[in-house]
Amino acid sequence: MPVESVFPQLEAVLPGVQKPIQYIGGELNSTVKDWDACDVRWALMYPDAYEVGLPNQGVMILYEVLNEREGVLAERTYAVWPDMEKVMREQKIPQFTVDAHRPVKDFDLFGVSFSTELGYTNMLNALDLAGIPLAAAERTLEHPVVIAGGHAAFNPEPIAEFIDAAVVGDGEGAVLAITDIVRAWKAEGRPGGREELLMRLARTGNVYVPGFYDVDYLPDGRIRRVAPNRHGVPFRVAKHTVMDLDEWPYPKQPLVPLAETVHERMSVEIFRGCTRGCRFCQAGMITRPVRERSITGIGEMVEAGLAATGYEEVGLLSLSSADHTEIAEVAKGLADRYEGTNTSLSLPSTRVDAFNIDLANELSRNGRRSGLTFAPEGGSERMRKVINKMVTEEDLIRTVTAAYGAGWRQVKLYFMCGLPTETDEDVLQIADLARKVIKAGREASGTRDIRCTVSIGGFVPKPHTPFQWAAQLDAEGTDARLVKLRDAIRADKNYGKAIGFRYHDGKPGVIEGLLSRGDRRVGKVIREVWERGGRFDGWSEHFSYQRWADATAAALADTPVDLAWYTVREREYNEVLPWDHIDSGLDRDWLWEDWQDALEAAEGGGNEVEDCRWTPCYDCGVCPQMGTEIQVGPTGVKLLPLTVV
Repeated sequence: MPVESVFPQLEAVLPGVQKPIQYIGGELNSTVKDWDACDVRWALMYPDAYEVGLPNQGVMILYEVLNEREGVLAERTYAVWPDMEKVMREQKIPQFTVDAHRPVKDFDLFGVSFSTELGYTNMLNALDLAGIPLAAAERTLEHPVVIAGGHAAFNPEPIAEFIDAAVVGDGEGAVLAITDIVRAWKAEGRPGGREELLMRLARTGNVYVPGFYDVDYLPDGRIRRVAPNRHGVPFRVAKHTVMDLDEWPYPKQPLVPLAETVHERMSVEIFRGCTRGCRFCQAGMITRPVRERSITGIGEMVEAGLAATGYEEVGLLSLSSADHTEIAEVAKGLADRYEGTNTSLSLPSTRVDAFNIDLANELSRNGRRSGLTFAPEGGSERMRKVINKMVTEEDLIRTVTAAYGAGWRQVKLYFMCGLPTETDEDVLQIADLARKVIKAGREASGTRDIRCTVSIGGFVPKPHTPFQWAAQLDAEGTDARLVKLRDAIRADKNYGKAIGFRYHDGKPGVIEGLLSRGDRRVGKVIREVWERGGRFDGWSEHFSYQRWADATAAALADTPVDLAWYTVREREYNEVLPWDHIDSGLDRDWLWEDWQDALEAAEGGGNEVEDCRWTPCYDCGVCPQMGTEIQVGPTGVKLLPLTVV
């Protein structure tokens, strides 16, 4: 059947909503393909507002990878603001794509990429607006297959009721493999219906279909076991890993938004994975091993991306960009190449021990000199040993002294509050550290006109990390510590005014903790919150802790578990965790031993875990289990040609 665009209906209502431009589409480098010329059709969603979703690298890459394929079509959709939702419900306008304004319900596949669990209510809202049943069990051949991906998909259990499938790990190869399976099934006349298609996906061993697994619980609320409920479904589902990033130079044609977004720059992922071993960091654990993009691959992507977009800033992205083995050559080569232009380079927050002034000068040579961001994470030396963030106070002071002495005037320091074994004293040492930073900066620069901003986030234990067993600090405890820290900073007459202080209260972190370590029973909570009006939970102005607390109490009333059970409770080794059947490659015993090392470090003992890029393998399990290997330089290749643009 031909699929009609909803734009004629949409056009009439756009003047009455905020930022109508976010629903228009037509961005530079966007793609609209002929519906009838394609046999597999994807709707891709980042479950947040356009301004947050459009720059998302993951969705942008999948959008381009799929649209490059003959006979395959991919379009994008984002969460609509409450004013737009109201109009859509009144006018019966379904959830639509921004590319060709086609109803999401008409696509074969609906892929939702979660980088945070706080987007779950937005997914439910999109499903409902699209006319797709919220429960996967109620969907028919008329409905798209709903697939979750992104970092939050490494524990898909809280949304198991609402998704047909989940993909864990790198998406590029995964979406193409899924596309081939769907294409073959459709060409055969859709034998066996929806069930057969999901079975074909599940049999690959790389796609998790929650409906094919049953969960049994113990009387005290813990999980007894998670097991397949039909023949041919694997007991564990393995993550996808893309090797050789140079073979995947995406996005080649980055999207340029029509409206202002959170990142106004062209970005290149210079490597994937991190083996620094920070015990709190899910992203570092689940993306192993480290795979570097070559210096020439980076240069070609930057050149193509700038030509395709017109941006004047290039973000060199990864989990720890200054750790690329050839970062100095990359920065110098790019700075040379764009000498005399306004093209600036930027790194996300930099490790204190990987930073140097030569690198910083190259990054800012052709553009503006922005502030520098470092992430010590823990306020005291003791806490940094607990989390395996091996950065000393001397490292930090030496680095910021060099930065202030070289002309920088602003440094931002990022910390976490509520880490395992943390005390009030550990947090108050953040104030001491900030004072020492300002003192060193004034001495190095010869001026009092410098700033240090302390930014603090609440710690949330995440699956597939050594801290997955840890108790989470409750909201009251987090807030009390942050108030003490704020007062300690403000009380200092000499340094207080030079120190900025930014923090969020502890309540959103508690809900993120519920969702990140939840099991299938939490699905009822998510639905209840959505029914009570929950949307955009990642936005402070839309988030309501009371709504989540009330919904949790109501949804879990007939179970032995509650909000505190999921969050502030420490887990034991023998407890079955909701995500144990999702294989990230990490050996569970290795994670447990690292957790024990963290607890020993709190008492002055424990072992540091070195970065396996530069040391012998310490047996985390990823490379042998996943058939992968670390890919790092140096290659010795220079970034040529050095023709000045």
